Amino acid sequence: MKLYRFLSADDTSDFCHKVTEALNKGWELYGDPTYAFDAANGVMRCGQAVVKEVDGTYDADVKLGEH
Repeated sequence: MKLYRFLSADDTSDFCHKVTEALNKGWELYGDPTYAFDAANGVMRCGQAVVKEVDGTYDADVKLGEH
């Protein structure tokens, strides 16, 4: 099955570390990164979709962060 996650965080090195950790766990980048101003919190936010092929059958209870 193919898993999909959307990673997001404030525009700090924490975001890059989050994406780097996912890549090192076998996730692959999917599409372009996003960058937008979060007016409610007054900060820039980054986002990146990632995908991963794993064994099994999809179930809504799957814990994506554990893969």
